Amino acid sequence: MSLLGLRTDDVWTIVTAIFCNVACGLLGCYLVLRRMSLLGDAISHAVLPGLAAAFLITGSRAALPMLAGAMVVGVLTAACSAGLSRWGRVSEDAAMGVVFTSLFALGVVMITRAASQVDLDAGCVLYGLIEFVPLDRVTVAGAEIPRATLVLAVVLLLDVALILVFYKELKIVAFDPYLASAMGFNASLVHYGLMAAVAMTTVASFESVGSILVVAMLIAPGATAQLLTERLDHMLVAAAGVAALAAVGGYLLALELNTSVAGMMSVAVGIEFALAVMFAPRHGLLSKLFHNLSLSLRVEREDLLGLFYRRAEAGAAAGAAARELQRGHAPRWRTRWVTSRLLRDGLLDRGAGGQLRLTPTGQREARRIVRSHRLWESFLADHTDLPLDHLHAPAERMEHFLTPEIRAELAERDAQPDPHGREIPDDA
Repeated sequence: MSLLGLRTDDVWTIVTAIFCNVACGLLGCYLVLRRMSLLGDAISHAVLPGLAAAFLITGSRAALPMLAGAMVVGVLTAACSAGLSRWGRVSEDAAMGVVFTSLFALGVVMITRAASQVDLDAGCVLYGLIEFVPLDRVTVAGAEIPRATLVLAVVLLLDVALILVFYKELKIVAFDPYLASAMGFNASLVHYGLMAAVAMTTVASFESVGSILVVAMLIAPGATAQLLTERLDHMLVAAAGVAALAAVGGYLLALELNTSVAGMMSVAVGIEFALAVMFAPRHGLLSKLFHNLSLSLRVEREDLLGLFYRRAEAGAAAGAAARELQRGHAPRWRTRWVTSRLLRDGLLDRGAGGQLRLTPTGQREARRIVRSHRLWESFLADHTDLPLDHLHAPAERMEHFLTPEIRAELAERDAQPDPHGREIPDDA
């Protein structure tokens, strides 16, 4: 049996990775929103002594004692970090760093000691062996399913159920825990419940994928989704999609390059995050660059129209406006490009002798800009202590952002003329 050229074992490995990554990614959204990504890292490392202690106490590697030990230590990590920060006068990030590194080191020592008594390998816990997931199977309803796949499927369902049932509480606490407390929600209980879920998901993922992939999936999908959307429900869906894509893409790349599957999945989600940093619709670097360039061109376009209007108002030659702008801060190529666009859009044309001048459409647009400028100067003169020679610069910035409603309100407040004695044009 194969799917797209993959063997059955390959498919089971990918499905297991998807369950793990999506479970971590969903909880990671709340850690990212609360700026507690390091706490997810801390818990994923600090549960190691919980695993070792559970084995040393019970003598069993069964899922239930391991899960209980990890959850206890995970909640203890969050409590110790918060307590050390609150009462020890230590910054929050330093407190988390001290707690999780100390517990992680203790866990490595305990696991190494336990390994002399049973096959409990620290390397497997850290790096995972997801490639061997299909070898350990259980029979469910007559079908053989990898044990790790079944466990992670249950964990994913529990995480989804937690989010659906407590969506409102988790949302309020994630964005404003003080508001949640004021509304009667127990923010501490929600916080520690989330930490317990993170610990449960972490320990369920350790055996199959290891600590490294868990840390990556607790942070990167949520951080990537946050760049793509500003709504929590959309963020959760986006994080799940990013995590699932990293599982599929990372496995296929690992097969192609013959390298670590868990490591390549972590690299894949890192690549997704890098792409989001560059190309996210609103927060990506290229999007911001394009927005800033568009804004600067619009400002320069309106500045040029305003200059033509003022020159015509003062009876100066039309060509002086373009020359004045070219002597300003804008690069000459950009001024020429803006001028060509104004000619193309019919806001400027060439009169006798080839001189540029405003068309009727350009006149209306320029009148709106100059009106905004002078209304804002009048507002500043009446309501601030700025001297007259300091009014122009702030008005020159604001003229590009005044809406018709704001201009109408300013016109009701401030009468003609402007502080410099110039007429405020009628609204176009």
